[in-house]
Amino acid sequence: MNTITTTSNRARQVFSAFLEQHGHRKTDERFAVLKEIYSSHGHFDIESLFLTMKNKKYRISRATIYNTVELLLACNLIRKHQFGKNLAQFEKSFENRQHDHLICTECKNVVEFCDPRIQNIKTTVGEVLKFKVMHHSLNLYGICINCFEKKGGSTNPAK
Repeated sequence: MNTITTTSNRARQVFSAFLEQHGHRKTDERFAVLKEIYSSHGHFDIESLFLTMKNKKYRISRATIYNTVELLLACNLIRKHQFGKNLAQFEKSFENRQHDHLICTECKNVVEFCDPRIQNIKTTVGEVLKFKVMHHSLNLYGICINCFEKKGGSTNPAK
């Protein structure tokens, strides 16, 4: 069994236990939303998830997706982001590696990146300031190379 399938199965177990513990029904539709999220990569919004599921012939309403997303947020299986626009984006978070985001202010593209120096900062903060970092969020806003070149910039927007 591959890592994605294993993670998806474990996320399903967590979700099932959460639903049971909080008195929610375990419906096929809720588990279909979870499966779709955990089989995809990157960020998603409610509308794109709805359209993806409709195109795959799921019989599901936007309301069911919205309600399921709220439940998945409550049991920490997904994370919500607001990247400076009115559209909320989400990503799976169960057994998801630490990462941060680069957001292009022109095309709105979001790129995930991981820099081990950030983990070092978290460790140092814990040791020096006696503060346990539970989670963090780092979003860097700027212009991606494609948008920079379209605006007539050189090939290195960092300069």
